[in-house]
Amino acid sequence: MLDVEGLAVSYGKVPAVFDVSLHVDPGEAVALLGANGAGKTTTLMAISGIVRSRSGRILFEGQDISRARSHALVERGIVHCPEARHLFRNLTVQENLELGALSRRARPDRARRLDEVYGLFPRLAERRRQRGGSLSGGEQQMCALGRALMGSPALLLLDEPSLGLAPKIVAQVFAAIRKIRRTGATVLLVEQNVKQSLQIVDRAYVLEHGRTVASGAAADVVADEHLRRAYLGL
Repeated sequence: MLDVEGLAVSYGKVPAVFDVSLHVDPGEAVALLGANGAGKTTTLMAISGIVRSRSGRILFEGQDISRARSHALVERGIVHCPEARHLFRNLTVQENLELGALSRRARPDRARRLDEVYGLFPRLAERRRQRGGSLSGGEQQMCALGRALMGSPALLLLDEPSLGLAPKIVAQVFAAIRKIRRTGATVLLVEQNVKQSLQIVDRAYVLEHGRTVASGAAADVVADEHLRRAYLGL
């Protein structure tokens, strides 16, 4: 479904990513791991068209999307759930969710998707008329995940979904990602919680200083003592 080949991205003259390669097959969940500043978030932003690549190629379902605009990628099914959640604080939970289904791709199934999101996150159904800015951190993350699912994603990009959350809420978020996987969505996950990530993904790539330094099945990454010590802090 997704192939990234030799990706390089700079912010002005400052390189953020200079040699990232990865692939994701349909129905897979793949993690991007590494320390802060390794280039994980930038890689997701390049895939979703938020930042432009300087070189390399991004292929989605066999077509080069390296120069495609974000709104066109959403129409093709690439949906990005960003690190900081970015809810509309003055809109209700339901209004935030419905904004996720504005694309032509998602509009016909909006009502069904909304029911699915409320089934996945019953707390959001209870809070549907509450303003986004009044939600707890965990509820805001659920709302951000739900809004992404409203876009009918073929490829779901998740950036740090457990960041800043209490351990009990982190467990709920990872349980939700497991449920999302069972819907058939393909997931590319950036997450600092390495242990829990490797329990729910099929494969992982390790980034360091803007380049891919290792990859493998999740079980193999967990078992590799050098990777665990050198790059993952395990």
